[in-house]
Amino acid sequence: MILSVLDLSPVTGDGTQAQAVRDTIEVARAAERLGYHRLWLAEHHNIGGLGSPAPEILIAALTQATSTIRLGSGGVMLVNYSPLKVAEVFMELEALAPGRIDLGLGRALGTDARTGGALRSVGSEAFPQYFHLLSTWLLDASGKAPIDDTHPLHDIHANPSGPSHPDLFVLCTSEESAMFAAQMGVGMVFAEFIARTDGDAAVAAYRAAFQPSAFRAEPWAGIALIAYAADSLEQAWREDALRRAANVSMLSGRRRRFTDLAGAEAFLEEHAGSPVRQLVEARTIADAAPQVRARLAEKARRANADEVFVMATGPTLSARIRSLELIAEAKEPAAA
Repeated sequence: MILSVLDLSPVTGDGTQAQAVRDTIEVARAAERLGYHRLWLAEHHNIGGLGSPAPEILIAALTQATSTIRLGSGGVMLVNYSPLKVAEVFMELEALAPGRIDLGLGRALGTDARTGGALRSVGSEAFPQYFHLLSTWLLDASGKAPIDDTHPLHDIHANPSGPSHPDLFVLCTSEESAMFAAQMGVGMVFAEFIARTDGDAAVAAYRAAFQPSAFRAEPWAGIALIAYAADSLEQAWREDALRRAANVSMLSGRRRRFTDLAGAEAFLEEHAGSPVRQLVEARTIADAAPQVRARLAEKARRANADEVFVMATGPTLSARIRSLELIAEAKEPAAA
């Protein structure tokens, strides 16, 4: 099982968003030291508990703070931006760390509709057209498929050019978006933690419909989920209370950030037996490390996924890193 890390730059305790951004650099260093394959960073806007609206800036910083781990976006919300600008930004990142850059693209806004308006987002319906433009400029800039004189874009090129381009992925939460990734011949990652459903059907649909392209000859599918490991089930479940409480609050219609475990546990107790809490806890992976590792391996097997992304969570930075250490070093428990 290939393991990677997804980090959202969460604000922990009474910390600040600025500190959350700096914490991600420490998570990246730890992920590289522990042998994780990739570290991906997300894009969120106007959400107080998350610190990074610009994964490309953090990726640039991490090209200088790491040397082997692949770095990427999970993802860039393409409809918020000019496709040419995104192509240029990621070709520049590729120039800084050749062969280590991934460009994961999302169709959503990464925020609410009102904030999307402030971002001047064009809306998700423009994603296929934007994707086509972006991929054309990436292939041209890398010399893999130069734009010729008959192409409508013949005199517009993404700089800097170079001998390689970022690897391209679509972030998926449905079979529809997985099918789009398949038809475009790029990789896909199913975000189970967003969709709140298993990605098995989407991965199967993707593999069945995959069409080779200039980006990829064979299908490649990942699953992204939340998992937290500690020294015991009891410790893991208690320390994961902040995340569960925040999720219950959000799904109940009010986004709220919890800064202490006692407050989170009290909130969860108030919602004991509620359908929302039951939904959140039914999908929670929080346990001793061997059991977490076994759950991740079973996810990969059942979904036929090439890679599993673990969201780095925890009540403190040290707890997040400790969880990643335990997961990386754990052995699956022997079968009964």
